[in-house]
Amino acid sequence: MPVTTTSSIELLSPKMLAQLERLELVSRKIFRGRMKGERRSKRKGQSVEFADFRNYVHGDDLRFIDWNTYARLDKLFLKLFLEEEDLHFFTLIDASTSMDFGEPTKLHFAKQMAAALCYIGLCRADRVKCESFGTPLRKPGPVLRGRHSLMRMLDHINQIEPGENVPLLDAVKSFCLRNQGKGVLVLITDLMDKSGYEAAFRFLTAQQMDVYVIHTLSPVELNPEDQIKGDLRLVDSEDADAAEITVSRPLLEKYKKTLNAFVEGAKSYCTKRGMTYMLANTETPVDQIVSSYLRQRGLVR
Repeated sequence: MPVTTTSSIELLSPKMLAQLERLELVSRKIFRGRMKGERRSKRKGQSVEFADFRNYVHGDDLRFIDWNTYARLDKLFLKLFLEEEDLHFFTLIDASTSMDFGEPTKLHFAKQMAAALCYIGLCRADRVKCESFGTPLRKPGPVLRGRHSLMRMLDHINQIEPGENVPLLDAVKSFCLRNQGKGVLVLITDLMDKSGYEAAFRFLTAQQMDVYVIHTLSPVELNPEDQIKGDLRLVDSEDADAAEITVSRPLLEKYKKTLNAFVEGAKSYCTKRGMTYMLANTETPVDQIVSSYLRQRGLVR
């Protein structure tokens, strides 16, 4: 029996849980599920959803013969139904030390976002898995299914803490080697890696998953002019690299120009490779992002 902590309740409020239950995760790609689920498939199978008729051939299951049609036409037809499949949904959280910044921290925002999306999957009987990198938590997340797994999922996410600074490439490569099945992946990261994100994203493209990148930044990082002034000594939280600066209007303008170029570059890189990019301000409530922005981008409906 998993231990339920007080903080596990704080990630998702009862009001948010009620909102999330009405949503469904959507994949833009057609995947063949491993297990029967609540997701309507284009394949023919067994469900209550009628799809089509076809001529009866020897060996077909007699339970699916349409006897009413036989009585009228004296011919045997088989009723076909839509198959119901499950979806494998992954979330990968960047828990490097740069994510431990802001109020609330970018890591808390990422954990809340992952918990919200995973709960939607659990409610729809999808296979759900949440992993992180840069955290002391060594065990990969369990594969969960069904809304009864909510507390186990929340307890796992709550144990994610900032820790080691694993390069994005190594983290994504390790994830892809351990999770070679198809499905939907949501990567939540601040993309703060001096070696860049391109090589890591190439691994995701080769994985043939339906990939969403949620680029998470704090209000201070997006609009520093509101909170940063004077002479400062900036220290990189991941490699301790330090720089002395004097905040001035030209410096802020140069920062904003560099940030905008970085964001547009990441967005363009993802779009050209079939991945969906979204910039998320940690000041925006998670339920608003899920029900509005991610619905517009096709991840939920």
